[in-house]
Amino acid sequence: MDTAIAPRGCPTGLHLPLLSDGRAARQARRAAARLLAQEADACPREVAEDLVLIVSELVGNAVLHAVGPYALTLVLERGRAAVVLSDGTADLAGNHHDARREEPGGRGLKIVRELGGDLFVRPCHRGKQVIAVLTW
Repeated sequence: MDTAIAPRGCPTGLHLPLLSDGRAARQARRAAARLLAQEADACPREVAEDLVLIVSELVGNAVLHAVGPYALTLVLERGRAAVVLSDGTADLAGNHHDARREEPGGRGLKIVRELGGDLFVRPCHRGKQVIAVLTW
């Protein structure tokens, strides 16, 4: 899948510092859904639903496995979106055990990939960013 970042029109987006607890995923989902509803002409409804799920999974993973501060950045342009979740943990390896089927959780990044998202992790000044890029 081609995820090169080249302009495809005028992008729109949001940047949102998130709560540092279990309410962060709901906060992020609501903000992403609001933006996607406002920009419905740039993103088909079924893709918008996938993007909200991707946002939820990335934020949930961060709250579970990393320390804050957390922030969500969502950039949307026709045919592509990037979801960036920043956290305060510098560990890029993601050394978390693979969940067995009977265990709850542990499948967030797999869900993101199955929805067609390309995943990247990069260091940033206060920790790391987990980036999912979805094209349609």
